[in-house]
Amino acid sequence: MTTVRKRAAGWPRPLLLLVSMMAALTVVAAIGLVTDARVLTGAPVWLKPLKFAVSLTLYGGTLAWMLSLLPRRSRLAERAVTVIVAAAVLEMALIVVQVLRGTTSHFNTGTPLDAVLYNVMGTAITVLFLAQVVLAVVLARRPLPDRAGGYAIRAGLAVSLLGMLVAFPMLTQHPDGTPPGITGAHSVGVPDGGPGLPVVGWSTTGGDLRVGHFIGLHALQALPLLAILLDRFLGARLDELVRARLVLVGGFAYAGLTLLATVQALRGQPLLRPDEITLTAAGVLVAATAAATGLVLARRSDHATAVLV
Repeated sequence: MTTVRKRAAGWPRPLLLLVSMMAALTVVAAIGLVTDARVLTGAPVWLKPLKFAVSLTLYGGTLAWMLSLLPRRSRLAERAVTVIVAAAVLEMALIVVQVLRGTTSHFNTGTPLDAVLYNVMGTAITVLFLAQVVLAVVLARRPLPDRAGGYAIRAGLAVSLLGMLVAFPMLTQHPDGTPPGITGAHSVGVPDGGPGLPVVGWSTTGGDLRVGHFIGLHALQALPLLAILLDRFLGARLDELVRARLVLVGGFAYAGLTLLATVQALRGQPLLRPDEITLTAAGVLVAATAAATGLVLARRSDHATAVLV
């Protein structure tokens, strides 16, 4: 417990502040979800702030943990973190402002004020993206105690950047039936606000670019979790190099899944209604991942046999 407290004490304070603020906002948005009956684009008005607050809580906590693993402080990383926190807080504040005004935040240029707020949000996200690029470069250049964990962190940051990039096609979507003053859409082929999956709201009648965006962003948690599970359950049987290679395989597979979900959405296809092309591509991805995993394990077995001989 003492070790945990010491490590937590070394976590970047701006990120801990972000986590605290977003956790508090999660509670506020959850209360709003129950008490505020207003609906925007087919969803409760407080659902978007709730999802963003939960996501940013995880994001901030994950980055803080990653930076705590560095053997020594990095001023450049700390500056990048400060920029990330400022950009995230600004975007979240504008989302809440638009909820309080009873209108949408993303893609909304219906009035001069809406257009200004939307452009500020876009700038904030771009700045956050660039700051995370800087952070990824810093972590790529710094040695970490565990090779598999280091690969997981670097791959997680890289794929999460891919997850941000695949959201940019949302800016070019303008399905038939889109209200005036809306300059983009999450959905492809159908207007936003139609039938969707519970909680996440992903379209069940057309493509939805939020799927690939969501998958990619959470590589930040998924790939380090893979490294932790490999160490926890197979650490005694697989050496550090083998676990690191398996993490790399997982990273490429996760990036492939992000792109597959994005291409499926761009083809106007609902997540749960894949056609033969999508299923074939998914099968190829699974087969390639299985083959790469088998190759890594086979090389490990060959090495172990050579040592015994």
